[in-house]
Amino acid sequence: MSDLLERLRGRGWRMTSQRRVVAEVLDGDHVHLTADEVHSRAARRLPEISRATVYNTLGELVLLGEVIEVATDGRAKRYDPNAHHPHHHLVCSNCGTVRDVHPAGDPLADLPAQERFGFTVSQVEVTYRGLCPSCS
Repeated sequence: MSDLLERLRGRGWRMTSQRRVVAEVLDGDHVHLTADEVHSRAARRLPEISRATVYNTLGELVLLGEVIEVATDGRAKRYDPNAHHPHHHLVCSNCGTVRDVHPAGDPLADLPAQERFGFTVSQVEVTYRGLCPSCS
């Protein structure tokens, strides 16, 4: 499970009611919601929350490095609170469902030195694509 709320409290992030509800909506395992989905769920808990507040809060969480912005095939960006646990993504090519996956091995080790073109690689993003059980 994501520990987003604990991380934000530990950073001393000012926890307004709007920010708290956005963080609560994002907190959990395999959470990859669009900004509109975050707003919809947050508005169920706090009806007066505006779409602008949700977008601003998501942007701030990304800048803080507490949430990862995940883009899949030109679809709406999704927000992943699992920012401090290395993982990859499994994406359904049909419905867009996104799951966190933790395959064994080091993907950086699979990149031969001659294919690095002198880069010092600091991060690897792997996206597996296929059909989820519901779409198969």
